[in-house]
Amino acid sequence: MTSKQDTAAPAALAGVRVIEMGQLIAGPFCGKTLGEFGADVVKIEATGTGDPLRNWRLLKNGTSVWWQVQSRNKKSVALDLRQAEAQDIVRKLVAEADVLIENFRPGTLEGWGLSPEALHALNPGLVILRISGYGQTGPYRDLPGFGVIGEAMGGLRHLTAEPGRVPVRVGVSIGDTLAALHGAIGVMMALYHRKVNGGAGQVIDVALHEAVFNCMESLIPEYSAFGAVREAAGSALPGIAPSNAYPCQDGWVLVAGNGDSIFKRLMAAIGRADLGDDPQLADNAGRVARVAEIDAAIGAWTRQRTVADVMQLLGQARVPAGKVYTARDIAEDPHYRARDMLLTQRTRDGDELLVPGIVPKLSATPGRVRSSAPNLGDDTDAVLAEAGLTAEQIALLRAKGVIQ
Repeated sequence: MTSKQDTAAPAALAGVRVIEMGQLIAGPFCGKTLGEFGADVVKIEATGTGDPLRNWRLLKNGTSVWWQVQSRNKKSVALDLRQAEAQDIVRKLVAEADVLIENFRPGTLEGWGLSPEALHALNPGLVILRISGYGQTGPYRDLPGFGVIGEAMGGLRHLTAEPGRVPVRVGVSIGDTLAALHGAIGVMMALYHRKVNGGAGQVIDVALHEAVFNCMESLIPEYSAFGAVREAAGSALPGIAPSNAYPCQDGWVLVAGNGDSIFKRLMAAIGRADLGDDPQLADNAGRVARVAEIDAAIGAWTRQRTVADVMQLLGQARVPAGKVYTARDIAEDPHYRARDMLLTQRTRDGDELLVPGIVPKLSATPGRVRSSAPNLGDDTDAVLAEAGLTAEQIALLRAKGVIQ
């Protein structure tokens, strides 16, 4: 791995053993995050097929390039969890682990004899993260749920549209990722409680729609206080002005001129000092009342210029503005590279990929990419040997199809 983060600095989560039983996005993104900061992440995958993410989106040498990022710093153990002997292996691994991550439909672990109660009987200190569509309780708990459904039920999809048009995706699996990040926060709080307060392990119940809902700002308080239902507003930030996307000759620019002094500088930059000096527009409330007029003035100015020109002029005026980046823009941006947010990662097939760096950035214990994403079952033998199985036992389990 090529990165300024590849140093001898200590790892924040060194010594923490994580068993990841999730697949696709929500559970594995949490495991990825913990692994980047030093946790020893053992990923349990189905024999034969492995995590479906291995085959999602664009493939290189038969494997998704997304997989190469999502599963770095992990070990792969391939088990057929339908077999009792595979379930026994999970018990052995969990007995020595700190954290278990799963994002199956509620009841799946219980069906394998791996309920939280059974696992805590083996390891009272175990922290169990359960991510699901609707949570482990409630009338919807047994319904199937993916991130897109969580985005809809959480209130996000209603707002991601132009007024009167069909709600659209954010463009990435934001519901899954938000759930994963909430899960990682929960894991760290539970580990802290266990270590500092002497508490036992506990179950963290994250529902996809609740993770989305938790980020919906003033949606419900506004409804409670005023009966106001926030509606889709396209690229604008409702109730804050001006803050919108504006067309240029060769693309779009986001401009956030909603601070009182920023607004005056913005109007001076676009040659509309008359608006900047208008006492009715001196505060946000006045600007919101005339937002259409303000947006029209800004748009008329940006349409005559390129994105680069707009960015330069607004930068000189100290007005927050941002180009709408594509993947190419990110890959070529010097700031991304200066911040170590683009790393060169070598796959186990020998290919080099440009991949995202690590967030957040810790000054004393930075995250690192220690190993590339594993092939299916790469670490089965080594992990089972660590758990006390002999070479003969491992060979017999493989012959039975319990492991791969």
